[in-house]
Amino acid sequence: MAAASVVPVAYNTSLPTVPDWLNKGDNTWQMISAALVAMQGMPGLVILYAGLVKKKWALNSAFMALYAFAAVMPCWVLWAYKMSFGHRLLPFWGKAGLAVSQDFLIPRATLPSTRYVNGDFIAQAASPLYPMATMVFFQFAFAAVTVILLAGSVLGRMSIKAWMAFVPLWITFAYSIGAFSIWGGGFLFQWGIMDYSGGYVVHLASGAAGFTAAYWVGPRLQVDREQFPPNNLLLALAGAGILWMGWTGFNGGDPFAANVDSSLAVLNTHICATTSLLVWTFWDTFFFKKPSVIGAIQGMITGLVCITPGAGLVQGWAALIMGIASGSVPWYTMMCLSKKLPFLQKIDDTLGVFHTHAVAGTLGGALTGLFAHPDLSALFIVVPNSRGAFYGGRGGVQFLKQLVGASFIIGWNVIVTSIILLVISKFIPLRMSEEELIIGDDAAHGEEAYALAGQGAREKSTYNNMQLQNASGFEL
Repeated sequence: MAAASVVPVAYNTSLPTVPDWLNKGDNTWQMISAALVAMQGMPGLVILYAGLVKKKWALNSAFMALYAFAAVMPCWVLWAYKMSFGHRLLPFWGKAGLAVSQDFLIPRATLPSTRYVNGDFIAQAASPLYPMATMVFFQFAFAAVTVILLAGSVLGRMSIKAWMAFVPLWITFAYSIGAFSIWGGGFLFQWGIMDYSGGYVVHLASGAAGFTAAYWVGPRLQVDREQFPPNNLLLALAGAGILWMGWTGFNGGDPFAANVDSSLAVLNTHICATTSLLVWTFWDTFFFKKPSVIGAIQGMITGLVCITPGAGLVQGWAALIMGIASGSVPWYTMMCLSKKLPFLQKIDDTLGVFHTHAVAGTLGGALTGLFAHPDLSALFIVVPNSRGAFYGGRGGVQFLKQLVGASFIIGWNVIVTSIILLVISKFIPLRMSEEELIIGDDAAHGEEAYALAGQGAREKSTYNNMQLQNASGFEL
């Protein structure tokens, strides 16, 4: 007689911590993806911003990103997660609620409003094979990265106190609407808008809101606008590298499973990013006679942004075309058009978030509406027969839907961001004082990023005006 099979303890699904519905592989991949996306914000964007700005703003820029990453979490679990992915309150907004109890976080994840009904066709609500806690953390990372990206437009002059008030308000009244409308089961989701991993929800929203915030906060000092050299390009490259590799989880985690579509999304992500970086570098070399490290970083980012709405929906050849487009169109708007149009010249978008995220995100959404393959769309989109215009049928309608979806995200973020900043300005100045703008980090935080002998060395280190001592009790 054959010996009875023995199931190893590690694979025993009768344990209370391993319910029947839990897929350990999916849960592992989703938590890794969440960690990769979170690392894009902290430390990725923190050190990218610190390196790209002028020396006197290195600390302030890094702190704005660090604060935003931390401030989003309590908002997310106390009310914003359910506003983004919970039960429907309005066609564009979910019902606020807590996401902190074990009764909510331990059971199987579900996005209740994503159930799709059209006549006799019914698609059940998304319910991946891992606990809700994994979903809550994964989606938090996206929300945090979005508001950090927005910060890139207002570096070098926005009051840190105004920024502290802005972050929770923007997550509540701007981000949650876009997330619910497109991802959480809102009207754009039900309509079949294609946004695989946040070309609209994250990048177009941050670009439109950032550009709007730059208008209301006002420009940097003229001397800073004219001379704003990066203080540490090697540090910026390290941050850009974390951002790039983190995109593996950003796009690879959005099928909510470790499946064939997630693999395709990861490959397409890097095809588009590398192509875009090379094309941007080509244009820099062709027109300015030398390649630029900053340009390469910008090209990398535009490629990553452009592929995001279609990462798991397009074929590899389409990812190449999208990389060529994302290395060209945002390059033109940033390097040429922004120097010709008075409107773009007037608004001081410090790191060019409008070009790298709003333009690239809109471009990616539109190209997804052209190149989304029907078979790949069926793996991800609940609306039957979804496809890009390139594949005929109702694809032409899909392209128009993509433009309408982009218009909604732009319009909502421009209006709501303006209202939030106008309200804040009644209580807190949006800009630093002229003295603080001249001094920089030391005036804003009482600290400096660098203290090199003869180049800004400070006689004494302080924390909130208290002199610091080392472990031996000696003054520093």
